[in-house]
Amino acid sequence: MNRVVYAARGWLGTPYVHQASCRGAGCDCLGLLRGVWREVIGPEPEEVPAYSMDWSEPQGDERLWRAGLQHMVPKARDDAAEGDVLLFRMRDGSIAKHVGLQARTGGMASFIHAYSGHGVIESALSAPWARRVVARFALPIGD
Repeated sequence: MNRVVYAARGWLGTPYVHQASCRGAGCDCLGLLRGVWREVIGPEPEEVPAYSMDWSEPQGDERLWRAGLQHMVPKARDDAAEGDVLLFRMRDGSIAKHVGLQARTGGMASFIHAYSGHGVIESALSAPWARRVVARFALPIGD
């Protein structure tokens, strides 16, 4: 099994807590990515400043996308691999502000994410989710 997916599955069941990143205690979608990063790569590449639930939406600031481009390897959206970081735009015209980790590819594609009201779960990457993916990244891991 891919080590990113293995680490992410270790977070399943963690409650959703805005701005948190503590396996078993609480995290949000970015906190999940940060925690998996620490487990698989090591120290986080930068300190994450406090952020509101709207993720800079009123300003139209694609903050997560810029961070992805700065710290990860951009990939084509259709070049799916286990362990990829997925960036989602939850509504047309809004900024991309949800992240998940690709767990399976192919006909049973799934991703792991922290979702408000659900905690960390593995969801099918169904058509409604897949059409929201605006970017795909590989973590900078030397295998």
